[in-house]
Amino acid sequence: MTPFFISSESGILCIVMTKFPILYWPRKTTDDAEYQLARKVINAETGTMPSVLTDNLDLDAIMNENPESVVYYPVFCGSTGWWGELLGAGAVIVDKMIISPECQLMVITSDKNANSKGENQLLAAEIYPTSGFFKKMNSSIATVADILATDAGTILALFSGSNQNKFINILASTGNSYLGCIGRY
Repeated sequence: MTPFFISSESGILCIVMTKFPILYWPRKTTDDAEYQLARKVINAETGTMPSVLTDNLDLDAIMNENPESVVYYPVFCGSTGWWGELLGAGAVIVDKMIISPECQLMVITSDKNANSKGENQLLAAEIYPTSGFFKKMNSSIATVADILATDAGTILALFSGSNQNKFINILASTGNSYLGCIGRY
């Protein structure tokens, strides 16, 4: 099957295919060993070499145009904020593939077709950095996966945990805001 291209309302070019993998790669691909490894791992997993998208990623456009798409999103060691694109995009993480100590691929699909199989949920929250929150939160509920400070003095954080209800209850009891679950693996 041959890929075809669409333009989203934002003018960003997207590759659309039916049930073919798409590898988003934000770095230069020339001489990038992790890029080559990512393509090989996806090919081994799916039986198909992925199409590559190196421009701006518009998950919402990809998922709206073709809900059967599977996007492989690299998260490099030290990356922060990568998960913000998933909030409100109609897409969720359904798996992760570790390809090297420096890079893992998040497997993203439409939330309408998600068949999440894992116990680890990725939960996003906006929190006020107070001792009350950190006293109540412990590693048996959730652990911090990524954290970003905002100009408003709050923290946008991604947590990994297995009990969404306990997590939401702690957020509510400490005056913090639950932003949503962006997937599980």
